[in-house]
Amino acid sequence: MIELKNKTILVTGATSGIGRATAILCDQLGANVIITGRSVEELNKTKAVLKNKTEAHTADLSNEEEINQLITKLPIINGFVHCAGIISPLPIKFLKAKHIDEIFKINFSSAVLISSGLLSAKKLTEGASVVFISSVSAEHPYTGGSLYTSSKAALESFAKGLALETSSKKIRVNTISPALVRTKIWDQAEQIYSKEKVSEIESRYPLGIGEPIDVANTAAFLLSAASKWITGSIIKMDGGLLLNNKI
Repeated sequence: MIELKNKTILVTGATSGIGRATAILCDQLGANVIITGRSVEELNKTKAVLKNKTEAHTADLSNEEEINQLITKLPIINGFVHCAGIISPLPIKFLKAKHIDEIFKINFSSAVLISSGLLSAKKLTEGASVVFISSVSAEHPYTGGSLYTSSKAALESFAKGLALETSSKKIRVNTISPALVRTKIWDQAEQIYSKEKVSEIESRYPLGIGEPIDVANTAAFLLSAASKWITGSIIKMDGGLLLNNKI
C-alpha cells in the first residue's frame, strides 16, 4: 500500500540519521527526492545511493536568506519531511539568548520559514503531505534539555496550526515523535557513558533502541496515500519506553 512513485519529496537534514534513511527509503519507494543539509560531503554520500531523479542543495537552515534561496530552487513538491535538528544540552542556569537562538532557529524557526515559503511560492501541490520530526521529550523533559524539549513542543503545536490552515487544499501535516534512535547522537553517548549506563538506558526500551529506518518507515506511510485521512496527528514511537511513564 505504501508507494511514492512519481512524487517529489523534499527531505531536510538528509546528511545522516533519520533524514538520510528517509531520503533513501523514499527513493526506493519510487519518489524523486530533493535533499538538503549543511555538509556537502555528507549530502553527496546520501545522493550517491539514490537511484531516481535527485536534487541536492546545501543550505544552512539557521539562515533565513539561505532558506529563501532553497525555496526558489525547488520545483512543485508532493511532500516535505523536516528532519533537521540539533540538541546541544545545557542546564537552565547557564542559558543565554544565543543558546535560545541556536536551538530554536534550527528546530523550530526553520520549519516555520520553510513551510511559509513553500505556501507563499505555491510549491506544495494540493494533497501534499508534510512530516515534522519531533521527540517524545517534548512531553517528557529531561535535565539539561529544556531548550530542546521546548523547541520540539513548539514544533508540534505549529504542525497542528499548519494542518488546520492547509486542510482546505487537502494538504496533510503530521508529526513523528520518536524516543532514542541509533543516530550519531547515540554513538556519541555510547562513547561518553560507561557500559553499565548504556545497558541501563537500553533496558528501559522493551522493544530496544530505535533505528533510523523505523522512523523513516512511518514518514513514508505519512507521505503516501495510505494515510490520506490522517492530519494534525502526533505519532509516538518509543519502543515501549513510556509504558512505565518515564524516560
